[in-house]
Amino acid sequence: MKQKISDKIIGRLTLYHSILQNFAEKDIDIITSSQIAFLLKIDDSQVRKDLNCLNNTGKSRVGYFVKDLIKSIEKTLGISKTKNAVIIGAGNLGRALAKYDSFKSYGLNVVSLFDNDKEKIGSKFENKNIYDIKKLKDKVTEDNIEIAIMTVPWVSAQEVANLISETKIKYIWNFTPKVLKPVKGIHILNENLMGNLLQFTHKVMG
Repeated sequence: MKQKISDKIIGRLTLYHSILQNFAEKDIDIITSSQIAFLLKIDDSQVRKDLNCLNNTGKSRVGYFVKDLIKSIEKTLGISKTKNAVIIGAGNLGRALAKYDSFKSYGLNVVSLFDNDKEKIGSKFENKNIYDIKKLKDKVTEDNIEIAIMTVPWVSAQEVANLISETKIKYIWNFTPKVLKPVKGIHILNENLMGNLLQFTHKVMG
């Protein structure tokens, strides 16, 4: 039976993964829990406890093999299995996300974009087609899409989410300022950019 890992641990594993990637780029083969703990300013025992969830105990008095630990974290987080995604909203933010090459390294393959702007429909961006939103249901089935990345104006966000619910899409990554109402059969992650900005400015200005 697969072990249930808490959201807090998953959050830390993503940070460990970033550190490990940096070590790998520098051709460093071994990393210790104390090194990770020092970089993140957390307790060493917490790092060891988290990594034990991966069934990767490392080598006593040596540390963890960087590449092996990266693979363990990626397997646990599901990065090793690529999922196809579409971006709905081909505005500035949507295009910026479509241009982000590193998504593929984290198991996310952005296939195409959708919009309702006639001037954008039928064109391409970063070798990705921009389709009419009306074709979403057909293209989702055709391209085996599991994830929708929403970057539409907030006023139309819920309407678009409801439209997505009529397709085979299982996940919505919501970059609009609107917190979406639950949609049956779909997992929603609200990426609150403005909320994060407010927290940041409070820390800077407070």
